[in-house]
Amino acid sequence: MLEYNICMKNNLTEIFGWYGTVAILSAYALVSFSVISSQGFLFQFLNASGAVGIILVSMSKKAYQPAVLNTIWAVIAVIAIIKILL
Repeated sequence: MLEYNICMKNNLTEIFGWYGTVAILSAYALVSFSVISSQGFLFQFLNASGAVGIILVSMSKKAYQPAVLNTIWAVIAVIAIIKILL
């Protein structure tokens, strides 16, 4: 049972990490092709949630450089979301 729980945790972490990668790349592509605005909520949400996914997988693998980079990325996106909502 313990082995199953560890396996599930690892699988979820990997899923979050892949989500993060897809979310950030999607945000970049959508803005680059003028599908969405870089000033919009969707762009900032994809960046923030994507960064969190990469933070989770980076911390689980003890890869601290991408964790720090994406922490800063997420903070910037959250500040931008707050600015949009206010």
